[in-house]
Amino acid sequence: MNKAELIAELAKRRGLSLKIAKIAVDTIIDRLKKAIINGERIEIRGFGSFSPRHYGPYIGRNPKTGEKVQVKPKRLTYFKVGKELKEMIMGAKKD
Repeated sequence: MNKAELIAELAKRRGLSLKIAKIAVDTIIDRLKKAIINGERIEIRGFGSFSPRHYGPYIGRNPKTGEKVQVKPKRLTYFKVGKELKEMIMGAKKD
């Protein structure tokens, strides 16, 4: 599912116009982005959590040449799937 499909699904399920649904989705995504940029952890119960992870510098290898290269420290977003979603994916959840 892409963003346009999510907007269409929200509009359909809640009887909203596409314009209002787009505003809602954009607002949520923008807030999630700001929280992650500010180093905050985001938890959506039943779905999962997003948190920034810091990775220190290390010596890597260029796969083409085999040359060693210094990799700079970086901060990336880590997603951990929630228990409920994990169970649904694995087929363990019974309705």
